[in-house]
Amino acid sequence: MPFGDFDAWRRELLWTGELVQDGDISVSDKEAGHRYDRYVALADMVDGTEGPAAVHALIASLQVEQGYGAHEAIYGALEQFPSQDLVGGTIMAAADLLNIPRDHSGQVLQLLTLLGSTDDLTTFTAACSRLEPELRAGLAALIAGHEADEWLADERSLGRLRLTRD
Repeated sequence: MPFGDFDAWRRELLWTGELVQDGDISVSDKEAGHRYDRYVALADMVDGTEGPAAVHALIASLQVEQGYGAHEAIYGALEQFPSQDLVGGTIMAAADLLNIPRDHSGQVLQLLTLLGSTDDLTTFTAACSRLEPELRAGLAALIAGHEADEWLADERSLGRLRLTRD
């Protein structure tokens, strides 16, 4: 783990992840720029050895629609994790996936389908079967929606995330 205090890193990541959006005059441009830079720096600290809890934190940090390029650092950080940790962290972030902006949830789920092996995605399905029914239903609807749209609609991703056994 490249940083010593995981909880402090997570708290700061989530705080800076609330990137100041266009038109928000409650924060100075200087402060907005500082938060943006720090958010990217926090994502860049990740080397993929931090485990599923860091995956969860990275996903949960995708709180606002516009990232102005900063969210690319988050996706890049997610790509560094072993696929088993990516699966585990995504399961931990299931409720967050339902609450973050739709494009972000789609991109995270697409990464899962592209980076996860068949065994990893079987693990994802099994873990989802243990989620609370309401959360599982919401996640199933989110996946179905992304399969109907662009994020999971291509041949590399379509049908790879199954929350029910056929």
